[in-house]
Amino acid sequence: MPDETPVPVPRSGESSSGSGGTKSGSSLDTILGRLVVEQGLATNEEVQRAVESRRSAADAGQKSLAQILIESDFITERQLARLKSQLEAERSGQQIPGYRILGKLGAGAMASVYKAKQLSLDRMVAIKVLPRKFSQNAEFIARFYAEGRIAAQLNHPNIVQAYDVGQAGEFHYFVMEYVEGTTVYDQIVRHKRFKEDEALDIIIQVAEALEHAHAKGLIHRDVKPKNIMLTPQGVAKLADMGLARAMSDKEAAEAEEGKAYGTPYYISPEQIRGVKDVGPQADIYSLGATLYHMVTGAVPFDGKSPSSVMHKHLKAELVPADHVNPKLGPGIGQVIDKMMAKDPRERYRDCTDLLTDLRAVRRGEPPVIARPTVEVQDLTTLAQAEQTAQGEIPEDKTRPQISIAGHPLVQGLIILFIVSLVINIIQLWL
Repeated sequence: MPDETPVPVPRSGESSSGSGGTKSGSSLDTILGRLVVEQGLATNEEVQRAVESRRSAADAGQKSLAQILIESDFITERQLARLKSQLEAERSGQQIPGYRILGKLGAGAMASVYKAKQLSLDRMVAIKVLPRKFSQNAEFIARFYAEGRIAAQLNHPNIVQAYDVGQAGEFHYFVMEYVEGTTVYDQIVRHKRFKEDEALDIIIQVAEALEHAHAKGLIHRDVKPKNIMLTPQGVAKLADMGLARAMSDKEAAEAEEGKAYGTPYYISPEQIRGVKDVGPQADIYSLGATLYHMVTGAVPFDGKSPSSVMHKHLKAELVPADHVNPKLGPGIGQVIDKMMAKDPRERYRDCTDLLTDLRAVRRGEPPVIARPTVEVQDLTTLAQAEQTAQGEIPEDKTRPQISIAGHPLVQGLIILFIVSLVINIIQLWL
């Protein structure tokens, strides 16, 4: 949302509603007055006096309610500044029927997200709102609604649930499950890196979420720490289906061919190349890059620009995770290496296979599918050693050779044996 002053001062010449003030001004005054009272910054009576002053002939069209509250020492400039995000949130979301906007959760290039209450079910939700600058852009609107439709197909405890998508006035909105907690990225910033077991517990949950999505024929294409929510109970939830696409959507695949969609630090090589038939292995690569960041505290590849980072994903050799963090066991390093293989065919076939290894490593066992890479020359050396071991024992020429047949005593016994044999034969003839 654009950065504007908390409460605009009404200008002369604008249409009014009621006794003094514009429609926009009256609406903003109502929101501001309620927020001030709810947060205990002023009493209802104090706000009412300020409103009456606002409506007086002397002040009509000249001062905003915010100015009067400050001048009357009911609130301070600093307190008013803290109300800005909530005021902006409610002004943006007040036209969405059935929801009461409570505050702004965050904003990106494509949308702003607000915390709200769904009045009919009395539950907290998150509402993503498309910025006004995109409200007339057919491509952005189509992608926004596609995200809602894709998210609605998924029903898994480790995926942020979609509730509703629609339009109210000039606002296009997408209502989803509100997740109280933080993100994996926030935890990396705060603690530098995760312990191995903690990281595995989270990645296993996300792999299960991706297994569900892939079984539905959907790929996420933007798995990264910022898109993994963590609840206070330790539940991981995969969020943001903004780049998700059905693998069977040939039209979208052809339209996006040759274009790189994803986040540079975690994007797969095939996404960088703009390959048309991107499959589950792309998500596995990004999940591997996320796990790498979690356990090492560093992204797999870094650079001065997005293009240099992506070039490294394509060409640079990955520094093994257990080399960056020697406290890691060899098993997790083997799994990450396989997840982040440059060639999709050398990665895990699917998340089911990946989960087999992740769970084994979590139990303290070696991975079943990922194995250390053995070079060809190592195999040759091994074969030669085995052949030598199975052959004849070589003659030791360092010791003198002793012949039993050449010993004088043995020779004498042989002669006596021959003479005795001859005598016996002669006697038989006689």
